[in-house]
Parts: sequence; C-alpha cells; structure tokens
Amino acid sequence: MGTIHIDLFATLDLVAQAPGGPEEDPEGFPYGGWQAPLFDETGGQQVEQGMRGMDALLLGRRTYDIFAGYWPHQVDGVDGGIATLFNSIPKYVASRGNPDLDWAGSTQLGPDLVSAVAALRDRHEHIHVIGSLNLVQTLLHERLFDRLNLWIFPILLGVGKKVFDGGAVPSNLTLLEPPATSGKGAVLLRYGLAGGTPTTGDMSQENRGVTG
Repeated sequence: MGTIHIDLFATLDLVAQAPGGPEEDPEGFPYGGWQAPLFDETGGQQVEQGMRGMDALLLGRRTYDIFAGYWPHQVDGVDGGIATLFNSIPKYVASRGNPDLDWAGSTQLGPDLVSAVAALRDRHEHIHVIGSLNLVQTLLHERLFDRLNLWIFPILLGVGKKVFDGGAVPSNLTLLEPPATSGKGAVLLRYGLAGGTPTTGDMSQENRGVTG
C-alpha cells in the first residue's frame, strides 16, 4: 500500500496560505509570499530530500493551476530537478469544477474523493500533497494520510488560512525523526499518523507521586 504525504509550509501561528507568492491565494490575505525571505539553502535541500521517491502528486484545484502554470517552464532553471520530477509523474486533481488539464499526466479525480484518494495507494508508492489547504482538510478529517511534513517558520501573521482549519479530528501522530532546522530559524517536523485517538491523564502532584 502506498503512502500519502502532506507537505505544508506554515508560520508559528500555523497560517499556511500563499507561502510562495502574492498571487497564490490573495483574497483577503495581505501576506502572500511570506515564506520567500525565510527560505534558504538548507530548507531547499530538505525539500528536495523529502521528494525522493515521489511518484505522484495529489493537488487541489488552486494549487494545481499555480503549478501547471509554473513548473512546465522551469526545466532549465535553478529548480530544474524539481521541475523535471513534477513534469514526469502523474498529477491528480481534486476539483468539483472543470479544470484545464493541459499539464501532461494530469487526471481529475471523481466525485467520491475519499474513495478516489484511497485507490491511489494501490497505484503509487509515495503520493505527495503540496499546499492544497482545502483538500488537506478533507484528508485530515478522513485520516486519509500517512505522513505530515510540516515546515514551521519563525513569524506570526495573525490572519490567513491555517493548517488545521476545521478538518482535524482527534488523532495520534509520531515524530519520525529529529527535527531539522535552517539557518533562518525554520523547523521541519516529520510526523506519521499513529493508531488510536488521544488519551488523557492527570498531571497533578499527587498523581505523579511528587511531594512538597
């Protein structure tokens, strides 16, 4: 069975809207492109490392349109390696509309999104969801993911769409490896979805056997 990876870039207050540029998702959001001043070579290396083995992209409509307008033209640029990968692998689009699928290898998923995404696991080893916040909320709600790769950047915005914007349900996650850090203060946290749901306890001194 294949693995579904959710890859997100977020602020300390978990805003993940339009990290790459002002035109990504500008409606009501004045900070498009907030990630650019905080991204460095270390971050780039970690991003590329995380893409090793990727054999499919799963995207929401807005992110797909942005990627389709950009990556086919970047093969000879500084991000040529990523462009070549993205252009060569299958792309699956979650949309209720009629997206333009001119990007080679693109397929629109059917109306039963949960079943369609689950079926991708039988076709691919490593499926990555990048950005696509609306789609991410569905995947979180259905626990239809295996890895959450979350970059946290050292700024607070106070406004914008968030990583867990109504989709999360009680779930346990496991930190898969020590956090990676960049010179500009970003932290990469790689989590795996674990079984069960969160439990509770009592942190009072009496229950911990602590005496004054």
